[in-house]
Amino acid sequence: MGGTKKKSMSKMEMNERTGQDQKPEKKSKGTKGKMDFEKKEKSTRMPNINNEKLISDLSKMGAITPYGVASQLNLRISLAKDLLEELEKKQLIKSVGGNARVRIYESPPAA
Repeated sequence: MGGTKKKSMSKMEMNERTGQDQKPEKKSKGTKGKMDFEKKEKSTRMPNINNEKLISDLSKMGAITPYGVASQLNLRISLAKDLLEELEKKQLIKSVGGNARVRIYESPPAA
């Protein structure tokens, strides 16, 4: 049914002489337009909650989200969520919005 048309004798002879009978190699679909980058290894350990540098970094952020914490501290998002819940229990940050999947926190103003 489908397929390519049969080439005429003159076309086949022409391709034989020039060596153009081979099919061009196809590029894989998955790599089209994507840039190669190295994947950084995410930490699987919970950082120390009492660390002053951690608290100062969080206080500089306007809205504290799990994604923001994970990208800034090079953590997995699940660890960032756990970290934010622990900080909320210790009343170092407070929840201001979000939903069941993503919470939004803010650091209390320095007194």
